[in-house]
Amino acid sequence: MKTVRLGKTELTVSRIGMGGIPLQRPTEAEAIRLVHRAVELGVNFIDTAAGYGNSEERIGKALAALDGGYDRVIVTTKSGRPDKASAMEELERSLIRLNTTAIDLWQLHNVSSFEKYEQVLGPGGSLEAAQDALAAGKVRHIGISSHNPDVAIEAIKSGHFETIQYPFNYIAREPADELIPLAAERDVGFIAMKPFGGGMLGKANLSIKYLLQFDSVVPDPGIEKIAEIEEIVGIVDSDDWALTPQEQQEIDAMRAELGTRFCRQCGYCLPCPESVNIPMVMIARVMSKLWPEDMMSSEWMEETIGGGKNCIQCGECEKKCPYHLPIREMIEQNVAFYEGLR
Repeated sequence: MKTVRLGKTELTVSRIGMGGIPLQRPTEAEAIRLVHRAVELGVNFIDTAAGYGNSEERIGKALAALDGGYDRVIVTTKSGRPDKASAMEELERSLIRLNTTAIDLWQLHNVSSFEKYEQVLGPGGSLEAAQDALAAGKVRHIGISSHNPDVAIEAIKSGHFETIQYPFNYIAREPADELIPLAAERDVGFIAMKPFGGGMLGKANLSIKYLLQFDSVVPDPGIEKIAEIEEIVGIVDSDDWALTPQEQQEIDAMRAELGTRFCRQCGYCLPCPESVNIPMVMIARVMSKLWPEDMMSSEWMEETIGGGKNCIQCGECEKKCPYHLPIREMIEQNVAFYEGLR
């Protein structure tokens, strides 16, 4: 397995990582076998979060059952709690679930508005929790994840974070223009979440080969099945990462089909005057492919996605969307899709 230096962390990570959201979907035994197979294939970077259901627990069990587990794997998890006290409590739970005394990389999760950014960096914010945990040896490196390009740029410039995790794929390719060069300039490791667009971009040869063109980027695809990681590692292990003319044509066709209906989760559409959680409604189909069925039918999900019925078609969100998406139409379609699932 080829490796890459993850910015100023100085961690040497596999050229491809493994995302932990889909680990909730198979049985526990299957999830453990999947982690073991990924490590056997040379994947040493596994990413999860406290908010990903039982993902941390399953990774912890897998590594405990693996010979030399934590010596062979770099584990990153995240906390979405913006205040110090709650973030510290979540960190302690993560340590227990992951069956470890220290987390290699702890990221502040989904900091996608300047309001939350100022909260996590302010007095009593979760950055203080991260810094205290670093001093105590409970975490080894501090990172941040975001869906908002302006927030991500500020986070990179701040000097507080060693890594940035941000959506990047051949549809949502805007990070290549400014974000990735800035991260490289500041020696901040760049972790590419959603390389398959949350499951919307199906072909590994297109999605993975596209991202491998960027030397400093670590793609972090969510993996549910052994066959998926075997296919991806096979692409990484080959020496032929260049896109063929036919593959480039396929990418161009997908961009033409999805480019005007692909939500980047940047949050610029908010706030909604009717309190609709627009970014969540917009990815109802994506979540149905990644999250367990019981999560999709939870009360919180019903309130969140079902809340799209409160849309009054005012169009304020579309005026603010930098990607000119037909948000009103997409809300209506996604609510209907979700009700169909129920």
